Order: sequence, then structure tokens, then C-alpha cells
Amino acid sequence: MSHPKLEEVKGFLLALQDQICAQLEAADGQGRFVEDAWQRPGGGGGRTRVLTGGAVIEQGGVNFSHVFGDNMPASATAHRPELSGRSFHAVGVSLVIHPRNPHVPTSHANVRFFIAEKEGEDPIWWFGGGFDLTPFYPVLDDVRHWHQVARDLCQPFGDHLYAEHKAWCDDYFYLKHRGETRGVGGLFFDDLNQWDFQQCFAYMQAVGQGYCQAYIPIIEKRKDTPYGEPQRQFQLYRRGRYVEFNLVWDRGTLFGLQTGGRTESILMSMPPLARWEYDYQPEPGSPEAQLADYLRPRDWLAE
Repeated sequence: MSHPKLEEVKGFLLALQDQICAQLEAADGQGRFVEDAWQRPGGGGGRTRVLTGGAVIEQGGVNFSHVFGDNMPASATAHRPELSGRSFHAVGVSLVIHPRNPHVPTSHANVRFFIAEKEGEDPIWWFGGGFDLTPFYPVLDDVRHWHQVARDLCQPFGDHLYAEHKAWCDDYFYLKHRGETRGVGGLFFDDLNQWDFQQCFAYMQAVGQGYCQAYIPIIEKRKDTPYGEPQRQFQLYRRGRYVEFNLVWDRGTLFGLQTGGRTESILMSMPPLARWEYDYQPEPGSPEAQLADYLRPRDWLAE
């Protein structure tokens, strides 16, 4: 079945994947994304692109997927019971970048579109997405820049949108078992359909295109900062938190696995190396100890 809305969004997302990969390759200066096209047995497929061993990016993935099926998975119907018994199409771009230098933050972005149908009833559609930043040695100017880009892209869609979607991001990327945020946040939204389709789509486009505007200047500023083995070990320890969030709390990971998605693509967000240490406590007053002050919701643009 042809869906004009779906085809329009899919065309944008395929182009967005190309654009983000090209911009990240240029920022890295050495690495290249390798594409792995795949088909999903239950319907659909995607293009997974992974860059490893770059000058800046230790490992990063930029994934496009379009999956469909006869029934929404349990993770979606638990969140939205009205979707039970509906067939669905889900299309999106999701990416995670793990730089080698501990002074360059890890980053994540995702933009997606769903349409769910049931014979005799109107289709239900919505957009979701966002981007967030996970520094190990945060610099306040970088965090402000990240949030300034987020606020600027939200502004044309409403004065309160940035505050709402920033708060949603802080809440979503919160590790309840650790009592801390995953990083310094950004934007997060889901179930977006309260405007007409074109305005919702325009906002999703702005978020998708805003990611590189927010992230690449930070790469450029921090990629040549010297570091040693202690900083590298702290980075690997903190990457463990990233793994914990993705496997314990992330709805997207659960949705992908429950819909029979391609496991390698779903788990491309995992860092290539990470470590855990029992009851680690940073030295008081050290740069490592300063990270804790960033792992709570704050109004970054008011400081």
C-alpha cells in the first residue's frame, strides 16, 4: 500500500542519512562510513552505516530503517493502547557517535515517523525524535552552544517548545538506578501530531538537520585536546553508563528487538569499548568529579 506521507518522510530521511554521514566524515578527516544494507524477514529493511577507526570517531553508526508489520509490538501498545490491533510502518534515522578523545562528547540523534492503520478507521500517525549530548569532561560553552542550537530551531514552532522538549529529554535520558542524567540533554519528543502534518514534519526536519549544527563545532574545538591514559580510562568507565541506559531504559532498543529488527543495527549504539569498576569514586575536586554537577537538569541558557 502506498502512503504519500510515508514516502515524503522516507525520502527526507534517506537524504538526511547521506548528509549527516558526509558532514561527519568531513569533521573526522580520515574515516569513512561503510554501508550494510539489510532486509527484515517480517517486512522492511534498512541501511546501516558504520565508521570505525577514524581520526576522531572511534566508532559511530548512522542507521536508516523502514520496518512494517501487522501488529504493533508490546512496547508500543503499552505506551499507547489505542494502537493495539493495528498494522504499522515505522521509518527513521538513528545515530550514535563515540569519539576516541575523551574531551569530545558522545552524541546521539534520532528522528522517526510512525503510521498505524486499522480497516474502517482513520490512520494514526506521529513523529518523534531529538538529540542529546554525553560529555565526559564537559565545557560549559559547549553545553550552551548545544542548547542554543536546540532553542533556536524550536523557536519558529512556539515559544514554549524548547523548554518542553528539553524537560522531556532530561526526564527520558535519566538513569533512575544511578540517580543521574545520561548527559547534558538536548531535545526529546514523541507522539507529535497536534499540529497539521506539514508543520509536524517541518519540526522533525529541523531537529534532524540541527544535529550537525550543534555537534560538529564541538568536535572541531575539542578533537585536538591532549589526553592521557587516566582520561581514557574515565571515558571507558562513563561509557558503561551509556550501555546501562540503552539496555535497561531505552524504548527504541526494546521496540527494535520486539519488532524483530536487525540486532546488529539496533545495538550499533553500543560503544566499542567500555568498562565497569566497583564503587568508583573520583578524587574530590578533580575534573572527573566535576562531571557530576552536569548530570542533573539545569537551565543551561540562563547561566
